[in-house]
Amino acid sequence: MIFTELRKRLVIITATIFIAAIACFALGEQIRAILLQPAHMAYAGLEGGGLDLQLIFLTPSEALMANIRLAFIAGAALTLPIILYQVVTIAMIATGRKRSAVWLTIVMYFLFALGGSFAYFVVLPFALNFFVGFSGPDLVPSFSIARYISFTSSFLFSFGLVFQLPVLFWFLGVVGLVNTAFLRSNRKFALLVIVIFAAVLTPPDIFSQVLMAIPLMILYEIGIFMVYLAWRKKGKEQEKLETQAENGTSGS
Repeated sequence: MIFTELRKRLVIITATIFIAAIACFALGEQIRAILLQPAHMAYAGLEGGGLDLQLIFLTPSEALMANIRLAFIAGAALTLPIILYQVVTIAMIATGRKRSAVWLTIVMYFLFALGGSFAYFVVLPFALNFFVGFSGPDLVPSFSIARYISFTSSFLFSFGLVFQLPVLFWFLGVVGLVNTAFLRSNRKFALLVIVIFAAVLTPPDIFSQVLMAIPLMILYEIGIFMVYLAWRKKGKEQEKLETQAENGTSGS
């Protein structure tokens, strides 16, 4: 049963991404222009200014392969609600939980969009400004199309995934692997992990690291609240089952 359902959901995900990728390939230039906006801002901030950003390709096939890859990445982003719904449904079937996959999908998509937007508008421009700042009179920054697409897309998707932390905590609370007491008592270790994570993902300046660490700590606190809700609902369900069992015993 579970394997049949898994195969069905994987087929839906694959077909959806493939169809969306075909449409996105035709809009490759417009999508590429959106990804280039943070880099244009970084170029504009260079000392002396006046540089025009142009992507380059180093092998004959690099531009074509990069555009195909960008089409599939954009297709996955475009169809993300459908993908998330299939993944959530599979997880609920696997755990035997009967919950509304639609609401959880909406929450996950909102958090993913929030993380991606935060990366695109805040963190990515800071990162590019930092790296482009190493240029000089004899060192002009030129971006390969394949590597730039890989860098920006992985950056955006990483933040989108990181912002799923409250949902992850909620799920772990539902299956009983973590509780609020455990998360609260380990705040200091969570803060240490978050600071290290922020230092790895962002340029080595305090401002951008703090900019990354603050929302992660907020997400951690939201995650604690989500675990509280999960355990509270479990407690009510357990209490209901015990009441029904007592009434059944009394009736017999």
